[in-house]
Amino acid sequence: MQVAKDKVVSFEFKVTDENGQLLDSSEGQGAFPYIHGNGYLIPGLEAAMEGKSPQDNFSVSVAPSQGYGEREAEKVQIIPREKFEGLDLEIGMKLEARYPNDTVIMTVTAIDDTNVTLDGNHPLAGKTMSFDVTIVDVRDATPEELQHGHPFISTGCGSSCGCGCEGDSCGDGCEGGHCH
Repeated sequence: MQVAKDKVVSFEFKVTDENGQLLDSSEGQGAFPYIHGNGYLIPGLEAAMEGKSPQDNFSVSVAPSQGYGEREAEKVQIIPREKFEGLDLEIGMKLEARYPNDTVIMTVTAIDDTNVTLDGNHPLAGKTMSFDVTIVDVRDATPEELQHGHPFISTGCGSSCGCGCEGDSCGDGCEGGHCH
């Protein structure tokens, strides 16, 4: 079976940046499952997976335009430090910024006596990433998996989605493989 829309694909991967620095890997975590063709992966990686079969190994370089986008200067904000009174801020800390129609995760990138710099860009924005991928398995997604938007992975503990939910199905409390 080949990777195509609405197939559950499990793959192992290693991803590095343009300097060869390891960004992420599935090593020690097992194969990563997702439903293909539904926007779960970055576009460049998902396109490279199309048509592949189990046991296929390949490498692909993904430009920012097909990954997490280019860095956008307007997503960097300098806020007066006094607005964060009572918070013990640290570089790298993630904060949630709520706007009328959106919520954005901002990363604290600089702190001085008067200002705090927040960056709303994805940490990998502007980076070209190199993926080494091995397709482990490809199967048809069930109607329930398509409805929920994620594969159900049996854990052997009575949960059909792998998120640790009690009972025989996820119900409304399981989203993206995690109970809520």
